[in-house]
This record gives sequence, C-alpha cells and structure tokens, in this order.
Amino acid sequence: MCGIVGYVGPRPPLQVLIDGLHRLEYRGYDSAGVALVDGSRLSVVKRAGRIADLEEAVAAAEPPEGRVGVGHTRWATHGAPTTLNAHPHTDCTGTVAVVHNGIVENWAELKSELIRRGHRFISDTDTEVIAHLVEEGSDLSLVEAVAEAMKAAEGALALAVVRTDQPGLIVGARRGSPLVVGLGESETFLASDIPAFLSHTRRVVVIEDDRVIEIRDGGVRIFDLDGVEQPLVEKVIEWDLAAAERGGYPTFMLKEIHEQPQAIADTLRGRTADGGVIALRELELPEQILRMVDKVFVVACGTSYHAAMMAKYAIERWTRLPTEIDIASEFRYRDPVLDGRSLVIGISQSGETIDTLAAVRYAKAQRSTVIGVSNVVDSALARESDAVLYTRAGPEIGVAATKTFTTQLVAMQLLGLYLAQVRGTMDPGTIGLLVAELQALPDKVGKVLQTEPQMEDMARRFAQVRDFFFLGRSGDFPVAMEGALKLKEIAYVRAEGYAAGEMKHGPIALVEPGVVVVGVATDSHVRQKTLSNMEEMKARGGTIVMVVEEGTEDEVSGLADEVVVIPQSPDLLCTVTAVVPLQLLAYHIATQRGLDVDKPRNLAKTVTVE
Repeated sequence: MCGIVGYVGPRPPLQVLIDGLHRLEYRGYDSAGVALVDGSRLSVVKRAGRIADLEEAVAAAEPPEGRVGVGHTRWATHGAPTTLNAHPHTDCTGTVAVVHNGIVENWAELKSELIRRGHRFISDTDTEVIAHLVEEGSDLSLVEAVAEAMKAAEGALALAVVRTDQPGLIVGARRGSPLVVGLGESETFLASDIPAFLSHTRRVVVIEDDRVIEIRDGGVRIFDLDGVEQPLVEKVIEWDLAAAERGGYPTFMLKEIHEQPQAIADTLRGRTADGGVIALRELELPEQILRMVDKVFVVACGTSYHAAMMAKYAIERWTRLPTEIDIASEFRYRDPVLDGRSLVIGISQSGETIDTLAAVRYAKAQRSTVIGVSNVVDSALARESDAVLYTRAGPEIGVAATKTFTTQLVAMQLLGLYLAQVRGTMDPGTIGLLVAELQALPDKVGKVLQTEPQMEDMARRFAQVRDFFFLGRSGDFPVAMEGALKLKEIAYVRAEGYAAGEMKHGPIALVEPGVVVVGVATDSHVRQKTLSNMEEMKARGGTIVMVVEEGTEDEVSGLADEVVVIPQSPDLLCTVTAVVPLQLLAYHIATQRGLDVDKPRNLAKTVTVE
C-alpha cells in the first residue's frame, strides 16, 4: 500500500526518485509526487494518475535538482485520488514536505486542534496533519520535530520529511508500516520497500517501530522517540530485483497470503474504541436509518460472494435481521422485493465489478440504503453507495483473491457487530468479547501460516488427484466453497464445495477411492454433524483431510488421514483462520503442477463486463 522513496547524495535526485517510484508500481497506486530541496527552496510536483503523468508535470515545472528529495505513490485511504490529495503534503509556510504510508487514526482530532491554533488545511487527507505537526516544531531540529509528531499521531506511520532549513537531510520515522534504508557510497536511500533502490545498493538497514532516522549522504543515525541513539544493524540483500518486488517470495500470491496478518490488522485499525465498542465513523449513516432496516440483502460475485455467505450468518445471528444473499449477476433479474427499509450491501474488492454495480444501482432505484464494501478508495461502488467500508488490504497483484477475501470477512464481521450494537440486539459485554477476539486474529493468522510445510507436503501427495470435495456447515460452509474455488482457479482441478449435509442428496455418488474430501469443522455448534457427514465420505473410500481447532484433534483421530490444526476462535470469526490453510493447499498443488499462480488462465482480476 503506497510507496516511499527518498534520496540524499551527489547525483541529481529527481531521476533516482522517479526510477524508484517505477520500481514500486507493483504495490498499486492512484497518484504520485515528488518534493526536492535546493538550498532554501522547496519544490513540490504531484499528479493524480500514473507516474508518466507526474513525469510530464515535472518536465513542465522544471523543478530544482538539489541533492535531496522524497517521492511517493499513493493508494488512497483518506480522500479521493486527486492531485490535491496526492503526496507530498506541505505545511502553512511551505518549508516542510511530508510523504506518508499508513493511516493516522486520530487525524480528525489533531486537525481540529491544529485549525483552532490557526493552521490552514487544503487536502482531505489524514497525512496533512503530520506536515502541520512538524511545522509546530519549527524551533526544534527536524528529527526532534518528527519525533514529537510521532508521539502525537496514532496509527500506522511510515514517514519521510524534508525541511528547507536543513537542506541536506531527510528524516524518516516508522510505526507499523515498513521503512528501509539503503546504504551507498556517499549516498543514502530511503524507501518503503527494497526494490526502490536495489539497482544502486544491496546494503540495507531495516527500521524498527517507533524509531526516527536522520538520513544524510554520509550515512544514517537512528533514535528512539525520546532522542536516544540506537544501534544500526546492516544487512546485505541476496535477492535479484524481480524477487525483491515480491518481497523475496517466488510469487505475488504467496506474498499476499503471508501479508494477511498485516492486512487484517489494517482492516481493524481505528474501528474499535475503548470498552469493545465498534466505531465505523466512515459510514456516515444516521443510526436511525440502520434501526429502521427490516431486511438485509448482500450481493457479490466469485470470492466476494463467499464473504457474503458468511455475512448472512453473522448478520442474522447477531442482529436477528432476515438476510438474503445473491450472486450479483442474478439479483435484479429475480425481481427482489426491496423498499426504503431494505439495506443492500454490495461487496467487490475492486469496486468496479459490473454485476455488483448493476445490483446496487437497482437497489438505489428501489430507495434502499446501500453500503459498499471495497478495497479501492473512490471506486465506482464507493461513489454509488450511500456509505462505504474499505477493507484496506492494500494492492493485490495475484489474480486469485487471498488477502482481499480475509479482509472482506473481517469487514463484514465488523459491520455485523456494528449493526447489533446500533440496534441493541447484543449486550455490550458480548460485543466487547468478540471485538477482543477480532483483534487477536492477526496473530492467529500468523500462527496458521506456520502450517505451510504441512500443506506443501500434502500438495506433493495430492498433486495428481483429479477430484476434490470441500465440505462444511454453518460458518464453515463458505470456507469450504472458497477452498474449492481457489483450487479450481489456480490448479485447474475439479473441486466442489458443498454444505456437508447435502452430500447424501446426490454428490456422494462421486466419492470413491482416490477422491480427496476436505472437511472444515471449526464452527462448534455443528461440528459433530460435520464429523458424521465426513464419516460417510470415509465409508465410500475418500481420503479425508480435516481442518479443526486446537483441542478438538482427538475427535477426528480415527476419521482423518490428515489433520490441520488452527487456533481456537469463536464461531464465525474462525472463518478467517480456517481459510488460510486451504489457500496454501491450493497454492502448493498449483505450483507442484507447474502452473503460473499469479496469472491463471481465462481469468481477470476485475470483471467489468456482464
């Protein structure tokens, strides 16, 4: 999500910055900009659109070269993807420029206080408050001013800051969002990811959380937020540039699977308050409208439809509102009964899926309230909805959805609990317990990722299997559906997802020796029924794989040929952890079959035609 590049050294910085931004394009972006310092002069050029648009603007502006500069590619989170909202952002005096990756959670409170003290804001971003906080420290050194800004700001922060009174210096800072330094000969680089400077140096320093760094052409000094200097630990990168763009992973898909703990943390960040309260301020919907809702419809396609399936269970169980789910391409053709008391939730990772857009337009025509759930700020879905909830997964390069799916699950769980909170259908204590469990999900998903060697070994044994079934009940059913879809998408294997109880109504005829049946049994109130269904599969000769929670392994010891154990979570929340090993299984079966998992045949990342 977003990209930072900084340079201090003898060569003209502009081309170094532009080349670095190009190296970070794989992260996704909607605008770009640079700030250059030449003596006491600060020049900022930025544009919405591609880096090519920025290059044209730079050529027209003829900015000074200087020896110091910072650049940025922005993936919008606060404010539309416009030139005004593009980074770098400056202060009231025009002497400070800031680029930022992450989210300032308390930006609204900071902005109000800064305006009260006379500061003038020109953008809609959370980042601009950092520039004004640094301006407030004009009587301090730049490293001290940035440290004070870090203390005031809450949330994820990776910063690069320049100020005209210290023209040979960049100050960086990090909390939550990545930041690395590249050490060259009489030149120093700063970036959000190694590819930005890997063509210049392989000597790097990885910055830890709550650290502030001084970057000069002669090297780097690192401080904690209280100004105590910290040791500098240098590493040498052995990757080539292509691998570095994937963070050292062999494919984007595997990188994105492993990014899920951070993506989930970003989805949750700033959306809960003290006491376990859900705080979805960005919805900007009057609570009275949500209290008047008498029916919910959730519409989506593909992987997003599986998130919609989980949403139905969550909303009905937590709010007692009747909830229907629809494949978006079918929604308006069945003539659904909607009115002004209906809430329609459209889910689309890109926000541009044509079928989902058509569904929400139909709902708007029926006077229904529409909430969009998307990963892309200012997407068509966001613009056409009455309110929008962003998943904040960051750019997803692999065609098969992984981190965008798990963040959709978390976003829908947040929304379900928010509706229960507003409508008073759950007591605050229970909501608080579930909020605490949501906040534990990043660590739990990180633990599940440790099952990868087991899934890789399983994939070697199953690489040539022709037929798979994925079974689950209740909240495990959408997990099974998603596991089957992933295997179909990237390994081109016949894989079917079913509600486990449906197998005996026909599909069980296909189970025979050689068929692999994956059972997901993490939803506690239906686990025993799922295990009974799996016994039927075993009796027909199927090879049984079970995904179960810690503490329930003994229940499947005589049933399963392979047991995958995940951490315990409450029902419905466990969908997030249960799907991760199925992503890994599909990934490794596909790679065992020699397939390009990032670009599966016949598929596109965004479907914009009916």
